[in-house]
Amino acid sequence: MATCLPFGTIPFKPHSPRPAKITCSSTAAQSQLAKQHLLSLISDQDRGLKTQNNPAKLTSIVSAIDDLGALGKDSITTGGSLSATWRLLWTTEKEQLFIIQNASLFGTRTGDVLQVIDVGKRVLNNVITFPPDGVFFVRSDIAVASKQRVNFKFTSAVLRGKNWEIPLPPFGQGWFDTVYLDDEIRVVKDIRGDYLVVDRAPYAWKE
Repeated sequence: MATCLPFGTIPFKPHSPRPAKITCSSTAAQSQLAKQHLLSLISDQDRGLKTQNNPAKLTSIVSAIDDLGALGKDSITTGGSLSATWRLLWTTEKEQLFIIQNASLFGTRTGDVLQVIDVGKRVLNNVITFPPDGVFFVRSDIAVASKQRVNFKFTSAVLRGKNWEIPLPPFGQGWFDTVYLDDEIRVVKDIRGDYLVVDRAPYAWKE
């Protein structure tokens, strides 16, 4: 296990140059610092709504994502640990942000925005909830393409209320790279150049 030594803990001779500041050298320690920096940057961005009109903030967040991705470039992120109910923290995806911002126009509000993945069953659901009973979700088939890339193809979509359901035509396919994954969060870049930061939801979403 790597040990991070604070400044000034290494002895030095009175007439020798002061030692350089010691930092964590392990990739795991660096990743944790980079992760906390990213989470700090997005903490007040209202899932990405505030970032839309703040190019400087967007640049800082994307830079932090790139730094985190560089540290994890050799990791495998498409295994069983990818399977989870993931809850949106921040994104640049315009469609999701539009719905989050404008749900009130339809007399509702946006609850949790989720990505539900089951690698073993090769399925993914993109889910937007509208408490207390509404939900819009898009089903997809997925296939692992590489150590960090997953291909997907939309298969169906449903808008559902308490006592009704409207099927919608599916559309689109593509891929996403999970550039960082741990027990708490996941960071994604997709085929359109959009970014997604999600955490593991404290519950498992079911249709």
